[in-house]
Amino acid sequence: MTIRVLIVDDQAMVRAGFAALLNAQADIDVVGDAANGRQALEVSGHTHPDVVLMDVRMPEMDGLEAARRLLDPPPGAVHRPRVLMLTTFDVDDYVYEALRAGASGFLLKDAPPADLINAVRVVAAGDALLAPSVTRRLIADFAQNRPTPRRDPRLRLNGLTPRETEVLELIARGLSNQEIAAHLVLAEQTVKTHIGRILAKLNLRDRAQAVVLAYESGLVQPGG
Repeated sequence: MTIRVLIVDDQAMVRAGFAALLNAQADIDVVGDAANGRQALEVSGHTHPDVVLMDVRMPEMDGLEAARRLLDPPPGAVHRPRVLMLTTFDVDDYVYEALRAGASGFLLKDAPPADLINAVRVVAAGDALLAPSVTRRLIADFAQNRPTPRRDPRLRLNGLTPRETEVLELIARGLSNQEIAAHLVLAEQTVKTHIGRILAKLNLRDRAQAVVLAYESGLVQPGG
């Protein structure tokens, strides 16, 4: 199946470069581009991309606001793409907010071409792009410098079993499914089943939101 991609960046050369790279892949088709968040909403409305590559800082409407609107469409809207944030900064509160809004991860603009291609495929498959260490630093930095949001920080996690809580903690520490399986001496498919149940119980869209909640709830402490 071909992955439909929308590129959103205020620099025309960046859009053209990303488009040339992605269109060269047999399984990826760039269906449109936009120079700001407002244009992104319009173009997304008639191209229905699977993945939106969204720059963080843009004029008129920034990537954060555009991501919020794409990921929380008005009632009756049937299309909701996955959003991959693009940034030139490895620690950026805007990107954290986008993850909390439901973005599937973020990628530095100067990442190698192969990383961009892989990121599009990973996000299109329904996974979160959390492999880069900068993602974990971003979330840890946010959690470390802001007060805990509630008196009982683990209240929302009460519906999880002890094993599910353990898996969530390992996800937040940046372990892959394979690494979690080895750590807990489980089959990798069993780990995937646990993750699916965690997301369903906590009403989370993907792994990215699970990591954010683990830090916000106090289950994982920065640097712990």
